[in-house]
Amino acid sequence: MKAIGYRRTGPIDRPDALVDIELDRPGPTGHDLLVEIAAVSVNPVDTKIRQRVEPEGADWKVLGWDASGRVVAVGPEASRFKPGDEVFYAGALTRPGTNSEFHLVDERIVGRKPATLDHAQAAALPLTALTAWEMLFDRLDVRRPVPGAADAVLIIGGAGGVGSMAIQLLKALTGLTVIATASRPETRDWVRSLGADHVVDHRQPLAAQLGALGLGDPAFVFSTTATGQHLADVVELIAPQGRFGLIDDPESLDIRGFKRKSVSVHWEFMFTRSLFGTADMGEQGRVLDEVARLADAGRIRSTLTRRMGPINADTLKQAHALQESGRACGKTVLEGF
Repeated sequence: MKAIGYRRTGPIDRPDALVDIELDRPGPTGHDLLVEIAAVSVNPVDTKIRQRVEPEGADWKVLGWDASGRVVAVGPEASRFKPGDEVFYAGALTRPGTNSEFHLVDERIVGRKPATLDHAQAAALPLTALTAWEMLFDRLDVRRPVPGAADAVLIIGGAGGVGSMAIQLLKALTGLTVIATASRPETRDWVRSLGADHVVDHRQPLAAQLGALGLGDPAFVFSTTATGQHLADVVELIAPQGRFGLIDDPESLDIRGFKRKSVSVHWEFMFTRSLFGTADMGEQGRVLDEVARLADAGRIRSTLTRRMGPINADTLKQAHALQESGRACGKTVLEGF
């Protein structure tokens, strides 16, 4: 089967950063589904692993997590899906990635593809939707109010993939006021189109801008990027007993400033459940089914903004370069081999 992989970590502009290869087609065991891949999207995790994680031995490292496709075979313990079913999912760190014609995935972390979306639109959703959902409803518990705080959420990095999903989930499932950060005209328009009630500029001090809105101190802050740069502002603007969450990887994170306000700090890593085989691992499949229902009901939409072409090394390198530029808005998707 066709696939894209690498054997040496490094920058994306190197000729062998990503290479078209041929691999044996895998077979499903246990709870596995064998999925024929129709579309994949690119996330920050793809570029981080390509730069940092060497393949084992002489093997190829195949990246890719977000995917949409069709089930072609199932393992003996699989019961949720059958051949022919269309599915979407975000995969697991410990297994080969979705940048291949066929891919094995545990059915417990798989959802049924939204019927109203094509494969490219569906492939834009899983990783960011799961990350946003787990942060908002499992970690920050945004449905539980903070006494005396404004019923509001500040999303730092609102135009990125996760921020774009967080805005939509909040508007679809809560009554909270959503404040998103964006700095360019096109990203400000994007977050407004997704439902953000207010937009502030993350290139300027955030606390003063939040104060000028006159809403009061927000109960929740969700930082998707540049947390180290904004931490002092967050300490100032968040409500006492508020809840703060992040998903990026700052070199250091001094949270002592939160002590006076008794702010709780939550780190979200979408791969935790599959990495450790947690008892509630199947929750991700349930969440993706709910995301599909919301999409089919028109309550959320795909965050696809770029269809870059076929799934091959050249196109994937372009997508990685765009992701690393820091100027991506929404999600970039590749379709077909």
